[in-house]
Amino acid sequence: MLEFFRNFQFGTNELLWLGYLILNFTAVILAYRFWGKSGLLAIVPLSIVVANIQVGKMMTLFGVDTTMGNIAFGGIYLASDILSENEGKKYAKKVVSLGFASMLFTTFIMQIVLKIQAAPSDVMQGPLSQVFGFLPRIAIASVCGFAASQAFDIWSYQAIRKIRPSFQDIWIRNNASTMLSQILDNIVFTFLAFTGIYPLDVIIVIIFSTYFLKVLIALLDTPFVYITTMWKNKGKINED
Repeated sequence: MLEFFRNFQFGTNELLWLGYLILNFTAVILAYRFWGKSGLLAIVPLSIVVANIQVGKMMTLFGVDTTMGNIAFGGIYLASDILSENEGKKYAKKVVSLGFASMLFTTFIMQIVLKIQAAPSDVMQGPLSQVFGFLPRIAIASVCGFAASQAFDIWSYQAIRKIRPSFQDIWIRNNASTMLSQILDNIVFTFLAFTGIYPLDVIIVIIFSTYFLKVLIALLDTPFVYITTMWKNKGKINED
């Protein structure tokens, strides 16, 4: 964590990252605004698949090497918190479980695709193998880490809501539940996904850097939860 602040920088990568974050979160809340629960039912599986593809890429962000995929995962947590706040714990769990089913299905299908003999003129087998050949390990790590953390996130959100149930306290339950659950997700996922690929010191850096980014993303998604809750209270959500 000290290395993160010691090497802090802000440039093109950081601007692109923030732009992507705003675009992603805006897409999530607009999906809920215009298509209600069904909108998030569509966007969560897509986000899970995209996040698990992106996480195989390393980038330098704010001066530290870390993995991509954090924003796409952050969009899943945003959708989960929106559903927990406005639709209840049961539906939030349903959407997330369908998302992971989509991830596992994509992984399985792409392994079959890679096993099919490519034509002599093919130019895509190599790139597809690089992207999706690594996917089974990522998928297993993702399912183990995210399933555990997401179950904890939904449970903790509802537990905090019982103590701080007011509209003004959305920021407390949104951020507290996400920050706590991300610790669990980060440790489980990073060790399962990258042990044997990166040395231990790099894995530790990834754990701390990605956790910092996830905390930042959790703080930045809070206004979006408030916006969707206000829309819901005013009857502006297109109900299923």
